[in-house]
Amino acid sequence: MELLPEIAVVDPELMTTVPPKYTAFQGFDALFHSIEGYLSKFTNKMSDMYAITAVKNIAEGLPKAVENGDNLKAREKVAFANTLSGLVMEVGALTSQHSLEHAMSAFHQELPHGSGLIMLSRAYFGKMIERGAAEERFIELAKALGKDDAEKAEDFLTALEQLQQKCGVAELKMSNYGIKEDEFEAMAENARETMGELFQCDRSELSSEDTVDIYQKAYK
Repeated sequence: MELLPEIAVVDPELMTTVPPKYTAFQGFDALFHSIEGYLSKFTNKMSDMYAITAVKNIAEGLPKAVENGDNLKAREKVAFANTLSGLVMEVGALTSQHSLEHAMSAFHQELPHGSGLIMLSRAYFGKMIERGAAEERFIELAKALGKDDAEKAEDFLTALEQLQQKCGVAELKMSNYGIKEDEFEAMAENARETMGELFQCDRSELSSEDTVDIYQKAYK
């Protein structure tokens, strides 16, 4: 409980000097809190309400905030969504994508958390879609990201990549941070040892082999 603040001041005007790439990294961290919260086994009416609202606001505001840090309307949307995304993990639950990324950052501490999540995201959620997990929820998330004509779960991956392209982060590489393929098994083990509880929140259970496969597919 010591980690929970008694009061938090969320003021977009204090965020205008955050550089574009860190605006993007933090924005996507907030986005994935809500996406994971919308896809976990432990959703509820409140977590769904917060999560889908956050996703919509990030999709609308983040590209503009990255392009122009002084755009207060865009900053406000992202700050609002970020706050909601924090609430999502308190009233709901995240999934194992966060476990996988924290292992990456544990091995390579210069890796920004949001950057690692972006690197993993398409491979991670692609694995869930391959399993047929939460298809209708993926469609709803694709629509929240702006793809109004979404009809299948794979449309979520298209919408996610488009948002990453708009924010200039679609081509992030693990190799740029010194991550090597021969570390994947150790990172998969670390993810389970340190944050194994999040694997229990997944709608489709991931094995250690699945985790390594996600790392491999995300690697470039």
